[in-house]
Amino acid sequence: MPGPDITRPRNKRGVRPSILNCAVWAGAAVAVLLQPFAGHAEWRVPHPQAEVTQPVPPQSQSVPPKDPQSKSDTPVSSPAPGQQQVPEENGTYVIRKDVDEVMLHATVVDDKQRIVTDLDRNAFTVLEDGKPQTIVSFRHEDIPVAMGILIDNSGSMREKRAKVNQAALNLVRSSNPQDEVFVVNFNDEYYLDQDFTNDLLKLKEALEKIDAKGGTAFYEAAVASADHLKRNARLERKVLFVVTDGEDNASRETLEQAVKHLQEENGPSVYAIGILGDEEHPKRAKRALEIITQRTGGLAFFPKTLDEVDEISRQVAHDIRNQYTIGYRPTNPRSSGGFRQIHVDAKIKGHSKLVVRTKSGYYAGTQAAASGAK
Repeated sequence: MPGPDITRPRNKRGVRPSILNCAVWAGAAVAVLLQPFAGHAEWRVPHPQAEVTQPVPPQSQSVPPKDPQSKSDTPVSSPAPGQQQVPEENGTYVIRKDVDEVMLHATVVDDKQRIVTDLDRNAFTVLEDGKPQTIVSFRHEDIPVAMGILIDNSGSMREKRAKVNQAALNLVRSSNPQDEVFVVNFNDEYYLDQDFTNDLLKLKEALEKIDAKGGTAFYEAAVASADHLKRNARLERKVLFVVTDGEDNASRETLEQAVKHLQEENGPSVYAIGILGDEEHPKRAKRALEIITQRTGGLAFFPKTLDEVDEISRQVAHDIRNQYTIGYRPTNPRSSGGFRQIHVDAKIKGHSKLVVRTKSGYYAGTQAAASGAK
């Protein structure tokens, strides 16, 4: 039997501790009991019957320093009203937004599905629960995002991983160089194999941790990853990019529970690639990915061949880099809670019909641990 893999963090099934881990953590037992280990991933355990897990060794989940070449003494972009950019110790600038604002990240396409990039604030109308909202901030800049790459590691993916991994790396290459990315490999369990970084070598090594076996617990992996973004991402924009080849058959989360969690305030947009050619229930798998992506403002793709995956990954990067960021303060106080339905329109002369793609709604009052509250 191989020894414990201490490079992988805990998941819902528990930790595989080493003797060294036990020694390190024994001296900090009281502190751990009193307070979570700050700055590290805490995978959500939504089921009371799940095992109680132990803390993760610091070296397995510490946020890696940014590549020295990506450091900058100037902000990435000028802050919008109600926002400020604050330098962190390593020179990275993060956005801290007005906590009363709802932030929407929207892609606009015309009737030929071409992305429209020349709109101003006056072109947009925002409705929450059917009521017009006043836009208080507006940006259209290529700002960095915090992104989780989730790759199906079930048995049926074994022969597909090489091309899928290459597509995932090309997604990062085509994205903003200051994006911060983490990698989760999942089958019937899920592993954070690389925490936030923009180091391509580290991301490549994480993607190559292939142990293709077992089933597909996509919903639980997505929920855990959304929690990791909410708790630990320093950047305001959040994205999950998922590649899977089958229907979820191992999660204790239902589709409805996963969608609700992903639609919490400050939740991520989800982009998904479904390689469903050999799937036993392709219609159900396709519908699940469509629901998740549509409700979070992302897109689902269903390539006919594996060779299409790489081009799709570049398309996702292009979509993310050309979004509008729209902020408004809801007329219905957040403290009243509940689900808020969102609809955004865009109109401008010269375009007969524009479609705005953003999240369909959110659950108010669920961003206590949101990015920028650090």
